[in-house]
Amino acid sequence: MAIFAKKEETKKKAKAVKTEVAVVKAPSTKPHADLSHIVLHPRVTEKSSQEAEKNIYVFSIAHSATKATVASSIKEMYKVTPTKVNIVFTPAKKVFVRGKVGMKTRVKKAYVFLKKGDKIEFV
Repeated sequence: MAIFAKKEETKKKAKAVKTEVAVVKAPSTKPHADLSHIVLHPRVTEKSSQEAEKNIYVFSIAHSATKATVASSIKEMYKVTPTKVNIVFTPAKKVFVRGKVGMKTRVKKAYVFLKKGDKIEFV
């Protein structure tokens, strides 16, 4: 019976060593990375103009963008700190205009919420 008990103890030790190794985390993104390619351009529409009065701004963003990268790029580009970021993905759609079939392109938009005093000026 002593032989089996030793094997169980060595298995427990091996599992403990594996969990310690798994705790090591990969380095995060660079703090000074160039984020200008994340936010493509502001979306200026009637709805977005009304939302801008409530300190909500709408931007077209890259398809690989996340909430964190959008927030950091807005902070870098416009020198304002967003309080919240919502992302909306609009899929491509078939359209029929003037007797021709076409496609609307897919769009990924970010709704950026700012504090009351903050403002973004578009030139």
